[in-house]
Amino acid sequence: MTRPIVPDQLETERLLIRSPKLEDIPLVYEAVLESRKELQPWMPWATDGYTLEACETNLRQAIAKFVTQEDFRLVFFDKQTGRLIGNSGFHRIDWSVPRFEIGYWCRSSETGKGYVTEVVRGLTKLAFEQLGATRVEICCDDLNIKSAAVAQRCGYILEGIMRNDERSANGQLCSTRIYGMIDLKELK
Repeated sequence: MTRPIVPDQLETERLLIRSPKLEDIPLVYEAVLESRKELQPWMPWATDGYTLEACETNLRQAIAKFVTQEDFRLVFFDKQTGRLIGNSGFHRIDWSVPRFEIGYWCRSSETGKGYVTEVVRGLTKLAFEQLGATRVEICCDDLNIKSAAVAQRCGYILEGIMRNDERSANGQLCSTRIYGMIDLKELK
């Protein structure tokens, strides 16, 4: 069975969402440095020791995985200003279903403006309309209320909480909320 092609870019009302490029390295690095304090509880890579070299290595890996269709990291920008707002994408893909998990983070100075909700809505539509998804998920730490609010705002259903299933970025046991959507008609 031939897999559908994940487009290199898409646009929503305010955002350009596209696959990462090497020239994005300084932009992503700047956004992570600005947002590190807010990202640290949820993202194990957002450490005080985060370097430009680590950012480059990570982005090069993301580009390679996009090409091989293993993972689809995306960067998103304000269409008017060209400013990098954050990262999103399709992760933990199972093409046999097909199932996609949407992940995201937003730079601190741009939170509360609805950008992540807009990205999630755009990617959800893409998954169902163009990629043949039968299931899309959003997973987040049980304590990450802001991330959970995005899933709920978009119409994802809380299907369960996996208790003590992972270690958080600080090494403590944490629980994971699993939100799912199985039909685009559920999207709000």
